[in-house]
Amino acid sequence: MSKGRPVKSEIRQNIVEILHFIGNGYGYEIYKIYREIFPKVSMRVIYYHLKKGQVLGEFRVEKIKKEQGDYSWGSEAEKVYYCLDKKAKPIINPRIKEYLDKQKKDNKQKKKSS
Repeated sequence: MSKGRPVKSEIRQNIVEILHFIGNGYGYEIYKIYREIFPKVSMRVIYYHLKKGQVLGEFRVEKIKKEQGDYSWGSEAEKVYYCLDKKAKPIINPRIKEYLDKQKKDNKQKKKSS
């Protein structure tokens, strides 16, 4: 038996599933989706698993974008967009698929009513 913590993580696997369906996303966006579907986690845990997933080859940084806005810390935010990498193994979690399909449907209805 090997020493140390196991490499496998349920939280990281859930992030893999989310990115499988949305294609790419930045940390806070992934955090918001995660919180809607699964038990409460901290944003810090999501960022930890995004970094750990990079080291393990499950995630990679797709792009880094600076966006203007009215934020509590200033007028600019740097968003790091992540996507799946070679070692990611999505298993197609139906809870995530249902949630994101419902979100798409709701967004289409909002656009039609506008």
